[in-house]
Amino acid sequence: MTDQNDLQPSASMSRRGLLGAVAVAPLAAGVVAGTASAQTAGSGTGKAAIVTGSSRGIGAAVAKRLAREGYTVTVNFVVNGDLANAVVRDIESAGGKAIAVQADVSDPDAVRRLFDENDKAFGGVDVVVANAGIIRQTPISEMTDENFNRLIDVNMKGGFYTMREAARRVRNNGRIFTLSSTVAHARLPATGPYGATKAAQEIYANVLAKELAGRMISVNAIAPGPVNTTLFTDLNNAQAVAGFVQRTPHGRLGEPDDIANVVAALCSSDGMWVNGQTILANGGLI
Repeated sequence: MTDQNDLQPSASMSRRGLLGAVAVAPLAAGVVAGTASAQTAGSGTGKAAIVTGSSRGIGAAVAKRLAREGYTVTVNFVVNGDLANAVVRDIESAGGKAIAVQADVSDPDAVRRLFDENDKAFGGVDVVVANAGIIRQTPISEMTDENFNRLIDVNMKGGFYTMREAARRVRNNGRIFTLSSTVAHARLPATGPYGATKAAQEIYANVLAKELAGRMISVNAIAPGPVNTTLFTDLNNAQAVAGFVQRTPHGRLGEPDDIANVVAALCSSDGMWVNGQTILANGGLI
């Protein structure tokens, strides 16, 4: 149920629970917009962030929030270049610095190029948010090989490639996040393969936190519940949305900014001690 960004669904995909930063074929990374100067970023922190799948939804909210916190931001997209450029413009109009870089996270070479472009622009990276992902809501007995393999390629492999590169490049005292989903814990019908790929993110985060011992880098997974985005409302009819709202103690869907606020809080010095954990950000739904 986590909303992740930057996919133009094909007709065959449009009602299959698609949410995320994904291309139907790997695309080379390329800087398409923005300016770069880590020394003059936002409030002058001199720190840089990469957010995958950040042309809209949760990813865009995280990118904008980190920019407000003083980070330069590399906005990642696959096909929605216009939306990514709009995020960059929003950041720059508020006094921040950002670039947009095209990269399909299911391609390890593209992920490396994404980090290379960030490093060229901003001199290094301090925060990485592995947000890009897709969803297929299909019963296990009906899941096609194609859809299953795509889930593995984008979510499981893409999350791994991003976190592997983050482990190699994030500077000491940095932060690494990956996006899981409340689905990995609720285990609802028709979410088995998707939930499994999201549960993998939680294992990545917990293990990587231990592997980076001594570098003061905190690594966590964030598991959103239903979030009020176009992709979520397109996937769920009004009755389903009302059901989620009714079962949530706070009485509403999450908003992209709710998830961005969690990232920002954990990026602060006060958030350092939270490490190797999964944060269920769902308003108490489960």
